[in-house]
Amino acid sequence: MIRADERVFVDTGAWLALALVQDSMHERARLIWTTMLEAGARPFVSVPVLLETFTYLQRKVSEDVAARWWASLEAVRFLERLECAPSELASAMKYFARRDLHKLSLVDATSFVLMKKHKLRVAFTFDGHFATAGFRLA
Repeated sequence: MIRADERVFVDTGAWLALALVQDSMHERARLIWTTMLEAGARPFVSVPVLLETFTYLQRKVSEDVAARWWASLEAVRFLERLECAPSELASAMKYFARRDLHKLSLVDATSFVLMKKHKLRVAFTFDGHFATAGFRLA
């Protein structure tokens, strides 16, 4: 359950499911997103997630869809973008030593570092790695 003013990190999978009607998680993503916004949640996203999402849409779908998705971010009230410094990339590498995070991506590892740094406890994602790393899924 999302509470009023809750700070929620939005991962690549959630952005893709929202952007692509044909995605199997689209309806679920729309419901979560609507619930978040109606509850007054504050969405956060990292620069690595923005890059990963845009690149996926550009290469796997079309440049037009990627550009429309990027433009749609301007309509998201209070979307906070989190920068990722070289020191945070270095900190992310520690997650690769964890055996319970098999096939982890560097983008996810940087997300964990940034979520901890900014005290974000909830992730809007369909990726179980976030729960394994100790975050609550939206």
